[in-house]
Amino acid sequence: MDKGRILILGGTTEARDLAARLARRADLDVTLSLAGRTLDPAPQPVPVRSGGFGGVEGLAAYLHEEAVDLLIDATHPFARQISANARAASHAAGIPLLRLERLGWEETQGDRWTRVASIAGAVAALGEEPRRVFLAIGRQEAKAFDAAPQHHYLVRSVDPVTPPLDAPDVEYLLARGPFAVEAEVELLQDRRIEVIVSKNSGGEATQGKIVAARILGLPVVLVERAAADDGHRAGTVGEALRLADHLLGAFRKRGV
Repeated sequence: MDKGRILILGGTTEARDLAARLARRADLDVTLSLAGRTLDPAPQPVPVRSGGFGGVEGLAAYLHEEAVDLLIDATHPFARQISANARAASHAAGIPLLRLERLGWEETQGDRWTRVASIAGAVAALGEEPRRVFLAIGRQEAKAFDAAPQHHYLVRSVDPVTPPLDAPDVEYLLARGPFAVEAEVELLQDRRIEVIVSKNSGGEATQGKIVAARILGLPVVLVERAAADDGHRAGTVGEALRLADHLLGAFRKRGV
């Protein structure tokens, strides 16, 4: 029996969980693609391809050469370029695409959120008055905050920020989630943080800082996601499993 071939574009907890559950199936051949940006990635349950594809054309060529039946985009909710490439490549290769994107956090009583549409908007939202800022947005866009050098920044990331910020008052904290709420409360208090900047990434691994801010009554500048594109979408791993079966079945019935 020919196995269904699935390529997962990963880098998230959901991608790893989905790959682990699909790997149990004898009728599927699953490969997980990682961008290679993390220096020490977590172990994965299926064969891993590391590094970029070379844009849309490279990804489409890979899908064709490897006879992939289903492309699953389970990248970070803010990995917009990768997701755009996945949509274009799946269309070019003539195979279905499933987007697994975890749900964002919902504002509840006690939250003090300022919602912005971009990192530049987050920089502006901090204001002119110097503040002690916890930057919990990863390392790739931290440099944008050089535009507001009056603040003290605590920057947390999995890997070092390179190049480091030019702002004069910056601390760096290397850490990998999940982060417990109690530990986040302690961190915010010890560092005398006055405001948190975060992306609305959703999920439990990094939600601790949001809950900690609520407990301490701290404001959060939250970068929201871009509007969702049309297509096959799942908000949970379970939903993605059901949709994957449906899409694989429909694709094979077409005789492609």
